[in-house]
Amino acid sequence: MNGPTTVASLLGNGPLAPSLRVLLLLTLLSLLAPAVLTMTSFVRTVVVLSFLRQGLGVQQTPPGQVLVGLALFVTLFTMAPVFEAVQRDAYSPYERGELTEMQALDKASVPIRGFLLKQTRQNDLELFYMATRTPLPSTPDDVPLKIAVPAFIISELTTSFQMGVLVLLPFLVVDIAVATVLMAMGMMMVPPATISLPLKLMLFVLADGWNLVVGSIIASFR
Repeated sequence: MNGPTTVASLLGNGPLAPSLRVLLLLTLLSLLAPAVLTMTSFVRTVVVLSFLRQGLGVQQTPPGQVLVGLALFVTLFTMAPVFEAVQRDAYSPYERGELTEMQALDKASVPIRGFLLKQTRQNDLELFYMATRTPLPSTPDDVPLKIAVPAFIISELTTSFQMGVLVLLPFLVVDIAVATVLMAMGMMMVPPATISLPLKLMLFVLADGWNLVVGSIIASFR
């Protein structure tokens, strides 16, 4: 079976001309934001935090910018081993002149692919192999990024929704309990959210909720 298609195999292993080097740099910079959003732990983190805010019932607190900022810093923390591997195996040798641009990109893709596949479910990976009618690989190193990345995104969405359900359940119990008590007391005109919101906030604070949620997100990547 043929190995994965690499950047070096497409553009050659030699050094690039200055014009191609600038073009490659601009291309990588344009893809940096989508890569951070889709090829890191950011997807799971921001989705779970969004479920948390929805469960609390405070749609504007904390603000979206705060959640995204928290998700970015948690992403930097969880992705630190991958970034260190890229720095050690790809960027530092390239800076010393030991690797060309294409060789450095191929070296950098190894720890990234390892992270993606570690978090990817087998079913999601098989989905894209079936869609492309490609034989399953014999080793993880044979999985190309064009299959690993979309499979990883689907797996991350599935995992984040599973964690989101667990986050929402305690708040759902509080909402149901408050609605039941109000109905039993004949106070059907009182919005349940008026009573349940402070109760959910108190429960969340007493349980040290931010520590539990962020700690669970980090632990899910370990």
